[in-house]
Amino acid sequence: MSIAENIARVRAEIAQAAREAGRDPGEIVLVGASKMNDAAACREAVAAGIDALGENRVQEMTQKLSENAYEGAPLHFIGHLQRNKVRQVVGHVDLIQSVGSTPLLEEIEKTAAAKELVQDILLEVNIGREEAKSGFLKEDLFAAAQAAISCPHVRVMGLMTIPPADAQRQENIRYFQEVQALYVDMNTKLFHNELKYLSMGMSGDYADAIRAGATMVRVGTAIFGARDYSK
Repeated sequence: MSIAENIARVRAEIAQAAREAGRDPGEIVLVGASKMNDAAACREAVAAGIDALGENRVQEMTQKLSENAYEGAPLHFIGHLQRNKVRQVVGHVDLIQSVGSTPLLEEIEKTAAAKELVQDILLEVNIGREEAKSGFLKEDLFAAAQAAISCPHVRVMGLMTIPPADAQRQENIRYFQEVQALYVDMNTKLFHNELKYLSMGMSGDYADAIRAGATMVRVGTAIFGARDYSK
């Protein structure tokens, strides 16, 4: 199937999951996770009406930016961001989804201030408490949000999470529900209910994430096909 056909199929499944949850399918933002897909594939997704494209790797993103791969759609950075690469990302993307530590938050604020702009971000939640994964533990999330609020060149737009890769489906759903509860609580208490994005769910679980309250899903292989990691 073509990228356009895959997007249409994913949108139909998004709509079904949203309706099952009594929600408006139009409130779900579909981000095409375009890691390891070339500029032509990105342009094809844009032409098919993808809501946004998301990249995991700074070097790959920079290369594709030079090729105008994302023209016509917002660009998100969705991967682990190292502090020494923040300068290459801030101001070049519409949203950084993966802000999972206070030092990274501070570096983004510093860089955005130097560039005289405000960078939109999501706070990443390490809901599975994985030692090898970045993200704020749920008990540290409010303090991180308060720190972000004090940064004049950063604007928190919501939360992002990735459950453990080995979690079973029911565990995954529970993780999604936990983060949705954190999102509602934080939105009410700190952000005057103005947050927009709860980014949860990927190719294998985006329907469950939507039923649990996600407003944004990051879908790669279901749109672009399987990635060839041998390259």
